[in-house]
Amino acid sequence: MPSKKAPRKAAVKTVKSKTVKKAQSAEPAWSIRGPVAMVAMMKIRTIRKRMSVRYASFMARRPHRSFQTTRRRDYVRSLKLPGYIAFTAHVNGILKKHKKLFITLVVFYAVVMLLLGGVTSQETYSQINDLVKESSGEVMTGAWGKVGEAGLLLVSAFAGGPGTLTVDQQIYLSFLLLLVWLTAVWLLRELFAGRSPRLRDGLYNAGAPIVSTLAVLVLLIVQLLPIGLLALIYPGFLSTGLITEGFGSMLFYLTAAAVGTLVLYWATSTLLALVIITLPGMYPMNALRAAGDLVVGRRLRVLYRFLWALLMIVLAWAVIVIPLVLLDTLIKDTWPNIAGLPVMPVVVAFMSAATTVWFSSYVYILYRRIVDDDAKPA
Repeated sequence: MPSKKAPRKAAVKTVKSKTVKKAQSAEPAWSIRGPVAMVAMMKIRTIRKRMSVRYASFMARRPHRSFQTTRRRDYVRSLKLPGYIAFTAHVNGILKKHKKLFITLVVFYAVVMLLLGGVTSQETYSQINDLVKESSGEVMTGAWGKVGEAGLLLVSAFAGGPGTLTVDQQIYLSFLLLLVWLTAVWLLRELFAGRSPRLRDGLYNAGAPIVSTLAVLVLLIVQLLPIGLLALIYPGFLSTGLITEGFGSMLFYLTAAAVGTLVLYWATSTLLALVIITLPGMYPMNALRAAGDLVVGRRLRVLYRFLWALLMIVLAWAVIVIPLVLLDTLIKDTWPNIAGLPVMPVVVAFMSAATTVWFSSYVYILYRRIVDDDAKPA
């Protein structure tokens, strides 16, 4: 009996040794894969934790839910502002109080525009004059086509549309107008802080956030692309007669109105972000997030202010530029010797700089009023 049990114990030991050997042979593979898997899992957990914290913060700042009705008491935020005319007068009063500084800014950038050639040719304004003359007899009969064409040509001349400026001139003009915006905002921030800045300080320091500002500006351009696409397809539909009358016309204009409203509603916070991004150390995403938080619960009221400012700009251009176009053409028809003087390009250069300074001041002062109202998120 003892001799028979001995082999069994040896067999057990042999099996155990084989199992140990197999475990030892598998150890090196797990020693390599284990840390990598653990690091990957830790990374995933860290990312999930960060995302959950950001989501919770977002939901705390934006308590609204998609496709759910929010009660009025939960989304209305206070925003105490003067009336449209009173607020415009307030902006004009601030600019008038520091008129020497801002007039110098307008003159400086207008001269730079003229030197770099970022203005429209004189022939464009002659076309505007011809269209206005042709439309003078049609307005009384209700035909506003020529007037609208003249207005579109004037807008194209201001924006540097195709056929009026070269690509290089459009780049110069856009870059200079961006610098006007940054300089005006920097000067206003210094004035609101109780300091007395000089134009030289603004010119040297205002361009610091230009890269981050360009990032936000690119986003604003992307947001405005649907309106640009509608403007591109409009002549094609008009030439084929699809939108001249009937159901096609109604459908197109309703679509255009809906797209324009949604785009402007969307771009309201981005326009405020163009002011927030000029703060020292501000990043584009942080600026967009802060601007979105500011307009929650009062986006429409802010949008109405922006539309009012654009209306004031359009009226200013119509009241100043179009009569000057007619007067310039009349004078040059009377005295042909001075026909070569580029009067209107100079006027448009000064108007472009002045318009940008005024609009940037309007947006910045509106931003300060919104920030001063410490209403809770709605």
